[in-house]
Amino acid sequence: MSEQLERLDRLPLRTNLRGLSPYGAPQLDVPILLNVNENTHGVPADVQAAITAAVAEAATGLNRYPDREFTELREALAEYLGHGLVADNIWAANGSNEVLQQILQAFGGPGRTALGFPPTYSMYPLLASGTDTEYIAGVRADDYGLDAESAAAQVRELQPNVVFLCSPNNPTGTGLGLDVVEAVYEAGEASQAIVIVDEAYHEFAHDGTPSALTLLPGRERLIVSRTMSKAFALAGARIGYMAAAPEVADAIRLVRLPYHLSAITQATALAALHHREALMADVEDIKVQRDRIVSELTRLGFTPAASDSNYVFFGGVGNPHALWQGLLDRGVLIRDVGIPGHLRVTAGTEPETTAFLEALEALVDGQLSGPA
Repeated sequence: MSEQLERLDRLPLRTNLRGLSPYGAPQLDVPILLNVNENTHGVPADVQAAITAAVAEAATGLNRYPDREFTELREALAEYLGHGLVADNIWAANGSNEVLQQILQAFGGPGRTALGFPPTYSMYPLLASGTDTEYIAGVRADDYGLDAESAAAQVRELQPNVVFLCSPNNPTGTGLGLDVVEAVYEAGEASQAIVIVDEAYHEFAHDGTPSALTLLPGRERLIVSRTMSKAFALAGARIGYMAAAPEVADAIRLVRLPYHLSAITQATALAALHHREALMADVEDIKVQRDRIVSELTRLGFTPAASDSNYVFFGGVGNPHALWQGLLDRGVLIRDVGIPGHLRVTAGTEPETTAFLEALEALVDGQLSGPA
């Protein structure tokens, strides 16, 4: 055990936190960073200007607390989402992780359980631990898919208090059919389960892909979580939000910290929402690069999953670590998610995508670690 871990172990830490490691991907200084699903296009100049002006105006009132209810932002988010939503359906926080944490603070906790279906977003069990909620790992099919019958059966058997459904799923990038959401919601009736559909990457889905937002009417236990980190290129601003029945937002108000969204955060989010056309144009370009990656990986003999996100999960990798290291040696950082035979790469700009594909092909041609 390292000295740092020994010092940590001497503290009177909660039992369920002992032995855990904090969330985090490698942060290395390399030219091409394609490992954490960021929007690598950056914020367009006109949106930067709008954010700068909005923040400058907000700065004149920083001696006062911000709008605790962030009403203008909730109204703007409801307008963006559509589906008949209004401000009372919306809640926001400092990144979607904080939204999920607040949901668990309100509906999880000691003696309660949260069900996820790994491989999925690795923060779910950490958020559960942080709120003293027991995390239950469900199962997926051999191809990492999740169908309505299997998911509903697990919910009926395990009777969780909270269910996490990630769509598109991280790290596989695959979307869930709405039949899965409907089946899980119905199966959760007995335990009155809160069902969270994490749609952090929904803007990157193929055209015509329905959102779980369409299922909200009449389902007071259903929550759809979103973020501005990805499609809006605001990972550094930390803005996440959710849509749900108004009473769910009222429940979150019981656990939120006062004035949790700063005036700067609110101003940034509003400026981006009001100037979203350029941001959505970048989303379309990212989708082109994502599909290009899928096509080229297939040509090279790998087995990429169908992706509705801004990243591609691919299998058929004979030696994932060797391939990951080979790409890193060539200045390209992707993600080894710890799943045997698989790696994940973010779809970047056209030059970044080209750099990844050229480095990958060179490694395959050199037989460092090609398809299995």
